[in-house]
Formats: sequence, C-alpha cells, structure tokens
Amino acid sequence: MAEKPKPPEDHSDEVHAAFDDLHERIGTRATSDSKIRVEALREAVLAQDASAVKAHLDEMKASHGWLWTELTRHPRVAALVNELALMGL
Repeated sequence: MAEKPKPPEDHSDEVHAAFDDLHERIGTRATSDSKIRVEALREAVLAQDASAVKAHLDEMKASHGWLWTELTRHPRVAALVNELALMGL
C-alpha cells in the first residue's frame, strides 16, 4: 500500500528541521557558497521538485564532494531525498 502524501505544513516543518540540523552538523566547514547550495537544495525539497533536487545533488557531488557526503549521511535529509526518489528523482 502506498504511503499517503504528507500535508504541506508537515512536509515544510520536516524539511526545515532536517536542513537546520544539517547546518548545525556542517557548521564552520560551510563556506558562503556551500551554504547557498544547501539553501537552494532545501528550496527544491520544499517544492518537492525532484528534477531540481537531482540537479543540485549532481552539482554538489561534482564540486563539493564533502558536502554531498554530509547530505547523504544525514539521516533526515537522506530520508527526504529518498521520498523524492519515489516521485521520479
């Protein structure tokens, strides 16, 4: 049985909490450029835009390997991306 989509406010709260936690985890290692990239990814996840999420992840993997690694290791962010994968990522 397919999981029911979350109400928009629940999704938004979950995304914000996960990315806020990610910001705390990467802390001072984050440059202004990497912070901008994480925020762009957050916006794509909030919009549930699978193609934009994929583009941001591909770009991060190519130019900011350490950041991509942190994203994929963060359980809450990874879960959100996995949800989007079910939508066609």
